Amino acid sequence: MKRAGESVGAARIRLLEEIERHGSISAAAKAVGLSYKGAWDAVQALNNLSRQPLVLATAGGRAGGAASVSPAGRALIAAFGRAETALSAYAAEVQAVLDGEGVDFGDFLRSITMKTSARNAYHGTVTTVIDGAVNAEVTLKVSDSIDLVAIITRESVAAMDLKPGAAVVALIKSSFVLLASGHERLGISARNRLLGTVSAITTGAVNDEVTLAFDAGKTLIAIITHGACVEMGLEVGQPAQALIKASHIILASG
Repeated sequence: MKRAGESVGAARIRLLEEIERHGSISAAAKAVGLSYKGAWDAVQALNNLSRQPLVLATAGGRAGGAASVSPAGRALIAAFGRAETALSAYAAEVQAVLDGEGVDFGDFLRSITMKTSARNAYHGTVTTVIDGAVNAEVTLKVSDSIDLVAIITRESVAAMDLKPGAAVVALIKSSFVLLASGHERLGISARNRLLGTVSAITTGAVNDEVTLAFDAGKTLIAIITHGACVEMGLEVGQPAQALIKASHIILASG
């Protein structure tokens, strides 16, 4: 069975096309050879990386539930098709030049494409950069209600040319996320406090996967122990908060 994370480009665009065609994530998953969870993870990743939701879905689980591709999603599908056609022609021209040098242009492109094991990735815009002696504090806007603060080295700020207005991607490992039930403020040093609602819980023998939903179709996945999930009484539909240390956020730019 293919996994959604194996391809960020064409595979996920095809998933969008099938959601548009069937009006259902479960039906689209079958069409592209994904499990329902794999397709749902891909949809959440696409929505998190887009400034606007690409897929609008209502609850229904494996049995169904309505889903539609937003105007932004349809525009992305059309743009990807045009870009794919143009890039294919360009790649053929480049490969014709490289054939005599023993270089495969396709292999080269695949080798420099970023892949990451981080479950949570968000597109954002830098709003402030506070310089320090060794590290810098970078704040980025992800959505109207979500701002993330990251601590990275001054060298990284310079290398990525981070300044207000710069586009970046924030990566957060699911195991780095602390969860607490409710929205009451806690006395904790974690700089990032995101208020959301539990939208899904996948139970395991040792660990549980908990998904929090925010505005603008954004979601966050946390891996916590099954015992902790039970002790907090986390249930779908319940308010909860995610706590993330600034040093646990990785920033990437193109």
